[in-house]
Amino acid sequence: MRPRQPPPGIRAGALAPLALGLLVMAGCVTPYDYSAYQAHMPQSILVLPPLNESVDANAPYSYLTTISEPLGERGYYIYPVAVIDAFMKDNGLPTPGEMHGVSLEKIDEIIGADAVLYVTIEDFGQEYILLSSNTTVRARARLVDVKTGTQIWDGRVDFVQGSGGSGSLIADAIVAAIEQVVDNVADATHDAARMANRALIQNDKRGLLVGPLHPDFGKTDS
Repeated sequence: MRPRQPPPGIRAGALAPLALGLLVMAGCVTPYDYSAYQAHMPQSILVLPPLNESVDANAPYSYLTTISEPLGERGYYIYPVAVIDAFMKDNGLPTPGEMHGVSLEKIDEIIGADAVLYVTIEDFGQEYILLSSNTTVRARARLVDVKTGTQIWDGRVDFVQGSGGSGSLIADAIVAAIEQVVDNVADATHDAARMANRALIQNDKRGLLVGPLHPDFGKTDS
């Protein structure tokens, strides 16, 4: 029997005070065609560890830990990502690439998810330029109906979080040094991934439709 309640949310972290976020969503001008989505509305979603095209080896799992909360808030049951990752590895699939290769028939038979979310990370990390830094998260995603193999949604997010200077070279040099230490501890890329996921999933123009577990489900088409 499939569980019917969404998992507990993950507490969101705060962004650094000096950070400035820039979001660019592809395809925002033309209204998205949700007809396939509406025809195959899922209640439960399986999120596989992302494929990684970035140079950051830690990107897939840093990104993965930030995705359950916005999906759950959108009205879906999300299989615990750590449990699924461990289950896949225990069954001879140690990498995200191998996990993405599992057939939908097997996923349906063993897990019973209604849909699978496949994510590919294109860029992930921090770059320091003189007295400022940029944190970038770029990813694309697609949601596939398990029973039919139909792609019911796809999206892309380009998130750049920048921190700049104050105009004083000495002050900025001190701030930049402090920022680098703080960022290493707080993991600015993790916070950026959290913001990027919210923009990707909860965008009212191009994100996921509200799911069956959302209180507004059935009231609107978005």
